[in-house]
Amino acid sequence: MINAKEIIEKAKLLPVIKLDRVDDAIPLAEALIEGGLPVMEITFRTDAAEESIRAVSKACPDVLTGAGTITTLDQVKRAYDAGAKYIVTPGISNVVLEYCCTNNIPVYPGACTPTEIIQVMEFGLDIIKFFPAAQYGGLSTVKALAAPFPSIKFVPTGGVSESNLLEYLAFPKVIACGGSWMVKDDMLRAGDFKGISALVAKAVELVKSAE
Repeated sequence: MINAKEIIEKAKLLPVIKLDRVDDAIPLAEALIEGGLPVMEITFRTDAAEESIRAVSKACPDVLTGAGTITTLDQVKRAYDAGAKYIVTPGISNVVLEYCCTNNIPVYPGACTPTEIIQVMEFGLDIIKFFPAAQYGGLSTVKALAAPFPSIKFVPTGGVSESNLLEYLAFPKVIACGGSWMVKDDMLRAGDFKGISALVAKAVELVKSAE
């Protein structure tokens, strides 16, 4: 069985992707593989999300494909049925978390306050998507939150880029960083998958340089 947490923690990078065309899903997955990062979070912000997850799950089973921006139980069920291996939410929905935990679906809920972290912990979860990271104080807030919640690990997302990536990853409680700088919308629209692969490879090398 795929261990999503283990793969994400090893990769230290989680590309957050908005796909407008299902036809782009498989070439993008192949570009990520070529760049050395077989991990992707396809956000449920577009009509193409569900079918994109299904396409990648069938054609590229070695890519850890998850569903992001999940806010409803219906979206969880559709994403999971399409082949999503993990769920990411922008905030806390007790219904979503209960369903995922009951059905052993890895879920990384968005949280940015002590109260929200306690809510997450009540479901037995220990990883949060700290979102939106930049707007809520970035690394200094992550460090402040980590003090009273030593069991919690963080995946900062929002405002993370190659300029501050290593700063985040240097903090032991940060297991990975999410972001869209590796898969830019304009490059996707242009079908520049070689360019995306190059950006991904650059990010992977940056992470390796700090290990």
